[in-house]
Amino acid sequence: MEFTGTNLIGFSKSSLGERSFKAFSPSTGTNLEGDFTIATSDEFEKALQLANQAFPAYRAVPADKRAEFLETIADEIMNLGEELLVRCSAESGLPLARITGERGRTCGQLRLFAKLLRDGWYVDARIDTAQPERAPLPKPDIRRMLIPMGPVAVFGASNFPLAFSTAGGDTASALAAGCPVVVKSHSSHAGTNELVSLAIVKAAQLTGMPEGVFSSLYLSHDDSVNLVQHPVIKAVGFTGSRAVGMRFFNAAVNRPEPIPVYAEMSSINPVVLLPGILEAQGDELAAKLAASVTMGVGQFCTNPGLVLMIETAASKTFLDKFSAAMRATLPGTMLNKNICKAYTEGIETLEAAEGITLLARASKEAVSEYFEASPAAYSVSASSFLSNKTFADEVFGPATLVVLCKDETELHQVLRNLEGQLTATVHATGEDENLILPVIDLITQKAGRVIYGGFPTGVEVCDSMQHGGPFPSTTDARSTSVGTAAIYRFLRPVAFQDIPDHLLPQSLQNSNPLNIIRLVDGDWTKDSI
Repeated sequence: MEFTGTNLIGFSKSSLGERSFKAFSPSTGTNLEGDFTIATSDEFEKALQLANQAFPAYRAVPADKRAEFLETIADEIMNLGEELLVRCSAESGLPLARITGERGRTCGQLRLFAKLLRDGWYVDARIDTAQPERAPLPKPDIRRMLIPMGPVAVFGASNFPLAFSTAGGDTASALAAGCPVVVKSHSSHAGTNELVSLAIVKAAQLTGMPEGVFSSLYLSHDDSVNLVQHPVIKAVGFTGSRAVGMRFFNAAVNRPEPIPVYAEMSSINPVVLLPGILEAQGDELAAKLAASVTMGVGQFCTNPGLVLMIETAASKTFLDKFSAAMRATLPGTMLNKNICKAYTEGIETLEAAEGITLLARASKEAVSEYFEASPAAYSVSASSFLSNKTFADEVFGPATLVVLCKDETELHQVLRNLEGQLTATVHATGEDENLILPVIDLITQKAGRVIYGGFPTGVEVCDSMQHGGPFPSTTDARSTSVGTAAIYRFLRPVAFQDIPDHLLPQSLQNSNPLNIIRLVDGDWTKDSI
């Protein structure tokens, strides 16, 4: 395919702007095919107005038709074949095997939301029928359900060019909810965005969706903020840095009409290794931890950037094995030059801090021309960690910090002083029984997902997944960006009081024509009323 570099505004291609940029390959250090045009203010406004016009029609599309739309998007993405995989790999520096798996995850989550739509229970229909004879006052008929909020702005992520980007979880959940989507393409994946956007538009046309249900724009930094502030937009999905996430959050809450920003930002994902497990399985854990820290060149939002343990003879043996495993790893190409630069600066900040000890660095040198990063591990005492907040900052990349605690009290103190996290992990055996419950209680207050005996890298896409946690891991700890519960970010509740049955949405009508499970007078049932 020849890349046109155009913005997709509804069903039309448009490239009226005079500013453009090239896509870049971090693994070769060269530009890639295509000049991608920054949207003009007129193109920007047209995309927003089309989304606004599409909303009344799209929110009225039956759930089974929206499900067909999502499944057709998945089909069209698969139909892109090798071209998508090769381009995405070139733009991200990620290997083809990783991109192939991520494509499967992207299409799988689209199909998962399609199933949710057909099941119908996500609308959370609740019905309390009238009791006109109740004394001293009659009880009205009240029926409540969730409805779509309106057009959603989605910002593509750097570390998942498919699964958290143009057709990723934010877009899938917003479209499932009945909300049009305006995507701000990530500049690192411009060609990937063009391919996937065309697939979405084709799916929309094949399934009869209204024009404006989806648009994709290449935007400047200032216009990205303008997108958040635009009155048409009713919610925002974002995955990226804390600085940018908070810029969007502040812009959204200071609008004349504040809106929610679901921003996934910063997390160091603590892993607690209790003494018994280090004694029993220290060698195995050392190898697995090193593999988790360096997986994907450490560029996962769930990367284990902090490891906590109580100093014992077993912990010293573990650190020797872990250090050897980290030295045996290889440098890897990072997603783009800015991320590589930030990683280098983060490592330099760590190494300049008082009390830090270098445990290990990959024995092979990174090649700066190809934006490679060297895996590294450090250690620090609990007292030093608690006295210097820099140690708790995220270093996005293949590095981790081990905090050595004198005893259980110091371990608890470190955990209590952590900020909010996406994940927290504990490893233990029966020998740690007297230690584990207080640890689980502490990390449950700090994280959105608590893991026992595993590692946080790898997020299963399923109904029960929680990918979001207390600030600053996300701006709303009640929400998730992975799994079917992500749909609730883009829905809002409405109660209908004493509305005639034939005027109610089908989900609330007496006959239950959609055959969904509903809470009727306190009992969950599919029965009609």
